[in-house]
Amino acid sequence: MKNVFYNSCNFLDTKIQSGEHYLAWFEGERSDFVRFNHAVVRQAGSVMQMSIEVRLITGNRHAATKIGLSGDDAIDKVALETLIDRLREVLPTLPDDPFLLYSDNAEKSEFVRDATLPSGENAIGEITDAARGTDLVGIHASGPIYRGFGNSFGARRWHETQSFNFDFSLYLSGDKAVKSEYAGFEWDTTGLTNVIDRAKGQLALLLRSSRTLEPGKYRVYLTPSALGEITTMLAWGGFGLKAQRTRQSPLLRLLQGDASLSKQLTIMENTATGIAANFESQGFSKPPAVPLITEGKINSALVSPRSAKEFGIATNGANAGETPEALEVAAGNLSSTEILKQLGTGIYVNNLWYLNFSDRSAGRITGMTRFATFWVENGEIVAPMNVMRFDESIYRMLGDNLEALSKEREYLVDPGSYGARSTQSWHLPGALVRDFTLTL
Repeated sequence: MKNVFYNSCNFLDTKIQSGEHYLAWFEGERSDFVRFNHAVVRQAGSVMQMSIEVRLITGNRHAATKIGLSGDDAIDKVALETLIDRLREVLPTLPDDPFLLYSDNAEKSEFVRDATLPSGENAIGEITDAARGTDLVGIHASGPIYRGFGNSFGARRWHETQSFNFDFSLYLSGDKAVKSEYAGFEWDTTGLTNVIDRAKGQLALLLRSSRTLEPGKYRVYLTPSALGEITTMLAWGGFGLKAQRTRQSPLLRLLQGDASLSKQLTIMENTATGIAANFESQGFSKPPAVPLITEGKINSALVSPRSAKEFGIATNGANAGETPEALEVAAGNLSSTEILKQLGTGIYVNNLWYLNFSDRSAGRITGMTRFATFWVENGEIVAPMNVMRFDESIYRMLGDNLEALSKEREYLVDPGSYGARSTQSWHLPGALVRDFTLTL
């Protein structure tokens, strides 16, 4: 695919006229997908696809479109030439863009991250062996993902990362199931087995009679998956410069100094350990890490090229939505073997869902518990819980009421594959929180 990307850029160089520039953003993947139901394969296949988005620029006018590439040089050249001709026709009808900013350097770079990935056949065998006797439902995806950037100034940047993600649930009956995930860059049979065995253990606990709690405040442990839902809400405008400057950020009170977060909380965008490319579609580089919150205090923001131009500061290569693509929360001191003991009497929350802001400017989030959520007494799981709604402030959950973060963290990958496999990831601990508010 790298040659297809380079050949496309080289051809575009020959089609650019005086006063014109282009930016080219390449996306590709070679992915194996396996879908499971009742712990057996229901669908298996492979996807090889590649596309290129070309942005044509004259002065402050620009237009872009995206096409699929075949890999056949002659066919792709015809498609690219047609694309350029159509963009050239459109440009005179467009207004100037006052916030247009793009890289005009000729930087050249190549990054390739190898991984230890099983063949599709081996992955199927190991998953079905470990899940035998259960109703496992899920999808396994693996293989390389490619990104490239080129421009008419001579830039050629290439990013290639291999990874895997196995997103699954063990289903019992009705609404009773245990959801889990195994993802990363180094496939390990023991690691896979441990994840599935842990889910099996929780599935057995779901056989007990369910308990419904009265609304109120409870001590809870949020697993990395549950904390991931909370941080995803924070990422919805919380870390972007545009949202912060226009006062639409859910972290507004923190920015104004009216509220605080726990000193235990450090959050960063850690591109160096993620799947996403270390450059963005306008050609700007991303630093290996961007500290967003350090010991509970705002450190810096994600700054897209457009926001950089609008607010007169340097970009740090953030995407157009200024959302994290490789979000990491620093580990704490709570050992995984001590979680139930430290929880004492309270709620062990595996998953949250249907989250939304109940008061965005105040940082209040509402949502539902999901699947394997358990009532714990004296450090032992007593019963599964029926679904309940919560409504909590970020400044309580991750501020005064945050008692501890776990030492061990989980690497989570967005299982989304609508159109293409997602490159978004999280590296998160679990969180022990007191006085967590359940409303109904």
